[in-house]
Amino acid sequence: MVEGCAVHPLQQSLKDLERAYTNFFAKRADFPRFKKKGQSESFRYPDPKQIKLDQGNNRIFLPKLGWLRYRNSRDVLGTVKNVTMSQSCGKWFVSIQTEREVEKHIPKSSRAIGIDMGVIRFATLSDGSHLASLNSFRRHETALRKAQQAMSRKQKFSNNWRKAKARVQRIHSRIGNTRHDYLHKATTAISQNHAIVCIESLQVRNMSKSAKGNVKNLGRNVRAKSGLNKSILDQGWFEFRRQLDYKLAWNGGYLIAVPPQNTSRTCPCCGHVSKDNRQTQARFLCVDSYASNAASRKTPMLSGRSTF
Repeated sequence: MVEGCAVHPLQQSLKDLERAYTNFFAKRADFPRFKKKGQSESFRYPDPKQIKLDQGNNRIFLPKLGWLRYRNSRDVLGTVKNVTMSQSCGKWFVSIQTEREVEKHIPKSSRAIGIDMGVIRFATLSDGSHLASLNSFRRHETALRKAQQAMSRKQKFSNNWRKAKARVQRIHSRIGNTRHDYLHKATTAISQNHAIVCIESLQVRNMSKSAKGNVKNLGRNVRAKSGLNKSILDQGWFEFRRQLDYKLAWNGGYLIAVPPQNTSRTCPCCGHVSKDNRQTQARFLCVDSYASNAASRKTPMLSGRSTF
């Protein structure tokens, strides 16, 4: 047992490990991934009887740690069930899980909308509006590359190496915080103004696979595909969908995920499906309507990828 450490967080770690192996052998999850020192460091206090919360003075009491002051980002509502302490980029965060009854909300709006995710435009809405791409990683890519190069020149585990590593971590934290802030603002606005949201069920892991291939079958356009993969992962599509899901549920709305097959090839007006409808990423032109209607030749139709 670790000297000076509360017993419940240690027991909770063993319970989490047991649950992970149980889920693995029951084929409900993959093989457990062990935490590396310095990454995703956290511990949980599962017993609410040993936790004291003083919101008025912004402090919390935890066994072996005593009273700790914290910056209150939101009011804690309900009965405290457990507390998780986590460390990220040299800062400690406290997460308080509570239990309370919530009435079912009625949507403030009766509007329905479809959303298409992209790289050039982060999200194109079926009402004609769109959200520009943030590209938080691209904005900090130069600074991150220089910081990583500086860290690689330091002797590993030396004091200067630790300082350089802290600079790299701060840049990564800034990238993640910027992306999460953008996604939260976008999903909050959409969930509050719509009752039904339809979105493509994109498989981001498959879309961002490497094109290098193997020794026998070498890949093609590896550099271009690598840049595309970096842009796809920079958008945070899965996190956008996850936030939309629970925020719509909070507001009484619904999120509907539709299969992405042929959504970029289907004309939203006549329903014609053809790969020739989208010859470029930014321009959609229905070849069937173009051939049958001479007027469409002067004003080609532009639309987003998805049809709902």
